[in-house]
Amino acid sequence: MDQQALQTTSNPGAVQLYKTREDALQIVDAFIAQQPGKDSTRYTYRRSLNQFIAWVYDTGRNLDKLTKADVVAYLAYLLPDEVDAAHKSALTASSYFTAVKLFYKWAADNLAYPNIAAGVPLPRRAKVFRKEALTPEEAHALLDEVEATATTRDTAIVNLLLRNGLRTIEVTRANVEDLQTKAGRTILYVQGKGHNEKDTPVVISPKCKAALTAYLDTRPTAKGHEPLFTCTSHNNQDGRLTTRTISGLVKQHLRAIGIDDRAYTAHSLRHTCACSLLDATGDLEAVRGVLRHSSVNTTRIYTYHIEERRRLAEAPELCLDNVY
Repeated sequence: MDQQALQTTSNPGAVQLYKTREDALQIVDAFIAQQPGKDSTRYTYRRSLNQFIAWVYDTGRNLDKLTKADVVAYLAYLLPDEVDAAHKSALTASSYFTAVKLFYKWAADNLAYPNIAAGVPLPRRAKVFRKEALTPEEAHALLDEVEATATTRDTAIVNLLLRNGLRTIEVTRANVEDLQTKAGRTILYVQGKGHNEKDTPVVISPKCKAALTAYLDTRPTAKGHEPLFTCTSHNNQDGRLTTRTISGLVKQHLRAIGIDDRAYTAHSLRHTCACSLLDATGDLEAVRGVLRHSSVNTTRIYTYHIEERRRLAEAPELCLDNVY
């Protein structure tokens, strides 16, 4: 669709956004080109909108005659379904539908096309997280198992995830030079979620520092610009470790202590760090700082998990087994 066609489309008296599927994809290209942010964000928008357009055609709808009712129907299609396990989670549905809402707002602003997605709310996320946290006893068992069987590299990684709540992507991005000493504290500068630079200091505990030191002692010639954690496989010798590798090694050690459940992953160690800190301090704002959340509302999710655990541990209805 050329620029003249776009200008014609902007006529409020003839608001046809597209005539063919190819027109729609070119309009999506124009939308994507004007979006700020990272390439990964634009990729997500494109994938989401391509799926939306495919759904329109698959359901026999006309792209140039969609209404708000059609947009609501698409959201219903995205939401989890007890029968169809292929449907997405509420969180994923929200991500996909956000792209649709942004697209139609852009179309209204730039092409005078009616914003048929306006006023359709995003799915509400449940106030829980889907990955379980370890109990203190399980965390102790994991650390003991890692200390006894793992390499110094894997021991250091597990310590960072469990004691400092790092995300796996933050671990993979770290370089040797990001580990520094400031004001008598050992810190690791990380590139947090949504950040473009490694501008966030994470205070490393003495036990975690000991694990990192033991690992770096095995790499005496490591340069500052090199990855903090490197691969040992022949295919990528000394290359940057991947999040997939980290997830795999954590799963391996979790299984070794008897935890083999989809709800327990490498991200569970971040949840364990959060729940343990919140349980020990009761300071929501302090825990928010450790986890580097932009909003305390995100951190507040962990209070629900702690309350649930206490509820399970103190379940009063269990006493009824002694009554009848």
